[in-house]
Amino acid sequence: MKASTPVALAVVAHPDDAEFTMAGTLLLLKAAGAEIHIWNLANGCCGTIRHSRAEISRIRRREALASARLAGATAHPPLFDDLAIFYNSRSLARVAAGIRRIQPSIILTHPLVDYMEDHQNTARLAVTAAFSRGIKNYRTVPAVPAWDGPVALYHALPHGLRGPMGERPVVSHFIGIEKVFPLKRRMLAEHKSQKEWLDASQAMDAYLMEMEAAGRAVGRMSGRFAIAEGFSRHSHLGFSPHGWDPLAALLGGDFHHGKEAT
Repeated sequence: MKASTPVALAVVAHPDDAEFTMAGTLLLLKAAGAEIHIWNLANGCCGTIRHSRAEISRIRRREALASARLAGATAHPPLFDDLAIFYNSRSLARVAAGIRRIQPSIILTHPLVDYMEDHQNTARLAVTAAFSRGIKNYRTVPAVPAWDGPVALYHALPHGLRGPMGERPVVSHFIGIEKVFPLKRRMLAEHKSQKEWLDASQAMDAYLMEMEAAGRAVGRMSGRFAIAEGFSRHSHLGFSPHGWDPLAALLGGDFHHGKEAT
């Protein structure tokens, strides 16, 4: 990798979370010359109604790797079980080690407020791990030297496009994904084990259509794109120079400034 190559990292809770909310943006970043990575912090061990924990974890890892191959992304191994992503010092030290190894200039992650704790804790871990990247005396597990490159963080929209109390999200960045949507759909379709689980557990019949419907809803919110992904930009303080916005700079006409959703 050349030093000037942008590195984009999706840090999400479960296999298929990136495909639902941010894979289109990753694909556009790849086309713009970025190196892309996907890191599911959890192994998906609870995403089944019929397999054992070990079986479904193996199945979901295979599905995640197949999806990443389609995107041309590096897939990193999970660290935790489902419902065991906690914001604590032990978890943070492990996530921070990964951030220092990957050295992303762009991090895409969950919103800080979402419908389940795995998503929220993943976002919190990603934010603090990125903040600690250049702190020499912070010890990661395993030990990885500090790295002080700038990083921009972007939070995807919450599940259902509403916060847990029904609040509307603030969207600072709309990304038009129509030209990469067929590949995004193929990536999600690799997660075959989740159709049965989502139908049974969350009434998400035909999860591919559910993902497309969400993208079209975000497109309508943008007022510009037919189908889109949306993000809220995290504060630059502690992360990057003021005004530095690599997502907007790299994506050009596929990017549109947002405002509070109405």
